[in-house]
Amino acid sequence: MRPVRALSRGTTLIAGLCGYGVSMAMMVRAGLGLDPWDVFHQGLSLLTGMTIGTASALVGVAVLVAWIPLRNRPGVGTVANVAVIAITVDLALAVIPAPASLPARAAMLVAAVVLNAVSTVLYIGAGLGPGPRDGLMTGLVIRTGGSVRLVRTVIEVTVLAVGWLLGGTVGVGTVVYAFGIGPLVGLFVRLIPDRLVAVSGWAGVRPVRITADDGKSEQPTHTGIAGS
Repeated sequence: MRPVRALSRGTTLIAGLCGYGVSMAMMVRAGLGLDPWDVFHQGLSLLTGMTIGTASALVGVAVLVAWIPLRNRPGVGTVANVAVIAITVDLALAVIPAPASLPARAAMLVAAVVLNAVSTVLYIGAGLGPGPRDGLMTGLVIRTGGSVRLVRTVIEVTVLAVGWLLGGTVGVGTVVYAFGIGPLVGLFVRLIPDRLVAVSGWAGVRPVRITADDGKSEQPTHTGIAGS
């Protein structure tokens, strides 16, 4: 990998992870419901007194341990995912106030889901390694032979239920995220310029193109798991 390209991918990764952390904080402040994993993180933080960022990081490390029997290999992006998102969400929560009115809360929720989708495209598109939770899902799909839909549903329903029992916020925002994140990611992965994302990050959905590095055509591999 050429130094300039490596720097570009690293910048894209960090931008995506920071945006993801900010979107998490915005959903928390909106108070209308979180995505399944963040319901779990929030519930864990309420139970233990730790920050949501710390809870997210500890869960990320625990999930990485679960990678061992799945024989997954973490990348730079995997480690950065744990650290950068945890730090960013706590910093964002410290400066983002909770909206007073319901329309403002709804607007913040929508903005958070959109930012989350853009950030997901960027950090996965950097092609420097999946996040711990994404890797858990894909590893289980490979090892069990189950479908992406089934494995992801089982994982997210489980963490959602546990998080809700611990006091995490489940609401309309949870539903909006569940039904909105997929289409939004699909939209932004096609709108964001090629130079900002690597073929390896979105191999399943981006069209064939010529790379600037070697002039060779790169064919996408339809794995069916890109963007999960």
